[in-house]
Amino acid sequence: MKLKTNRRQLLIGAAATLALPAYIRRANAQGVTRVAGVHMSPVENAWNSRIHLALQEAAAAGQIEYEFSEGVAPTDYPRAMREYAEGGAQLVWGEAYAVEREAREVAGDYPDTAFLMGSSGGPEGDNFGVFGTRNHEAAYLAGMLAGKMSESNVFGSVGGYPIPEVNLLINAFRMGVTEVNPDATFLNGFIGAWFDPARAKEAAMAQIDAGADILFGERIGTADAAQERGIKAIGSLIDYTPRYPGTVFANAIWNYGPTIDAIVADIQAGNPVGRDYTEYSFMSYGGNELIYVADEVPAEAIPAMEAKQAAITAGEWDVPINNDEPA
Repeated sequence: MKLKTNRRQLLIGAAATLALPAYIRRANAQGVTRVAGVHMSPVENAWNSRIHLALQEAAAAGQIEYEFSEGVAPTDYPRAMREYAEGGAQLVWGEAYAVEREAREVAGDYPDTAFLMGSSGGPEGDNFGVFGTRNHEAAYLAGMLAGKMSESNVFGSVGGYPIPEVNLLINAFRMGVTEVNPDATFLNGFIGAWFDPARAKEAAMAQIDAGADILFGERIGTADAAQERGIKAIGSLIDYTPRYPGTVFANAIWNYGPTIDAIVADIQAGNPVGRDYTEYSFMSYGGNELIYVADEVPAEAIPAMEAKQAAITAGEWDVPINNDEPA
């Protein structure tokens, strides 16, 4: 289901306010921020679903107006961005990982439109903001639980591509495991796709055959293999437990709402948005959290995890960020 707005109704050009940037004029006139999302994957994809849900919730709360496109190929991506910018969107949300140069060129052509892009690069100018996915703190905590649960001491993980945002997540999980289980060994596979459950399941099966009895599923499909083979799995970004009861015992949840709150506040205040919004994904802002099934976790594993969680939330300890590609 798409939440749509009428572009013509939102085009404003009052002569008395022409000195202001366009996206500020529109914010002042409407009181809500008009957001257009350009999703490369279907919005059911785990990563996109978290952003899509948060944008829908912000729209339902009257904070923004939201329309979106999904399944937009990289070759068509710049055109979609331009159409939304020309159609009156105050904020164009997107994912620039496969189109970094092109996305930045579009933003440069529309200096009065705010852009917020998932990106491995930095912000640019006054209107190109970036964010990175940071549920690594929750992944670390999940690793602390998993480290006490394995019988083989072999832990697997399945990722999409070896970009920094994926690498640091898998590495954080491994660090959490190692903190409580220094004898652990690790397997990893990248499937070369953001949404290919069949390929993720196949990669996970290979790791199970190699001895892994707990899997970290950065990609959808990993838990299917775990369920079929009767081992345990950890979900990432969303809560997979209802879909895989008895298999997925913990989830490193990503909450995108704090990021939306931050950039909308900047737009409404007339502040430049050319900055890095990644910090709002951290646990201290409520940007990520661990959800787990206590009955499926050894009781002795929980106190150490909870102590570390309290230290992270209070800003007393930081999960190390390691962007290196995991072997």
